[in-house]
Amino acid sequence: MAADYRLVDVCDAEGRIVESGWLSRAEPVHRQLRPDLDVDYVGKLTRIFRDGGRMTLAVQGDVVIGLAVWRSFEDTANGIKFYVDDLVTDETRRSGGAGHALIEALGYKARALGATRIDLDSGVQRFRAHAFYFREGFFILSHNFKKQLV
Repeated sequence: MAADYRLVDVCDAEGRIVESGWLSRAEPVHRQLRPDLDVDYVGKLTRIFRDGGRMTLAVQGDVVIGLAVWRSFEDTANGIKFYVDDLVTDETRRSGGAGHALIEALGYKARALGATRIDLDSGVQRFRAHAFYFREGFFILSHNFKKQLV
């Protein structure tokens, strides 16, 4: 990771936003992955944080380069599960180390919370992301099924 990157946690361990300025700066990068996010971005993320989600940013100066939204919980299949909802690097800054730095930081967080691995889902069309995940040591363990409820 470039020495001028740093990582910023947007909320504390209880989900309270402690870096609101950074949260609003993260929105344009986050929308590169999730363009259909609620118009009230801060409101949406506040609800996610209240429900156990957390956000870590990779920043350079006062610019958000990448972000991860993650959560940790216990389930029957994994014990402590560390799940990454979203991981995205600004499309103009990819392959610069921010994604790797985020994965590394998430690994530390996961181990500290008692998890033995990091889980995430990635859309089948995201070939470049998949190549990145494989380089970072991820593997495909299962399929993810969905049923649309109308």
